[in-house]
Amino acid sequence: MKRYLPPFFALVLAAPLWAEEPPAGDMGEGLGLIEQGTQLLLRGLMAEMAPALDQMQKGLDEALTEIEPALRDLAAMLGDIRNYEAPVQLPNGDILIRRKPGAPRPEAIPTPGPGGEIEL
Repeated sequence: MKRYLPPFFALVLAAPLWAEEPPAGDMGEGLGLIEQGTQLLLRGLMAEMAPALDQMQKGLDEALTEIEPALRDLAAMLGDIRNYEAPVQLPNGDILIRRKPGAPRPEAIPTPGPGGEIEL
């Protein structure tokens, strides 16, 4: 595929030069051939890439199916994202996402019981 990129970009960059109207005579015919060549090149690239794109789509669909329940749980636990400040990375690599002062506590987060313990 890399071998197609330089000619493709050369054609794309040259296209605006004749965006108005192709010159008359032999030059106009040459531009028509360049346009046909570009179309053939793009069709070939799409035909080459179609199986890889299909495989990528299938993989993304499978990954989304696997993580969807966890994302739903996370969204329920967080509630409204506007109730949080921007993330802060500590020197040890930990990332803190603090709730804004006065923000309501999401219903999905368990409330600490007597003694400050949370049942997991």
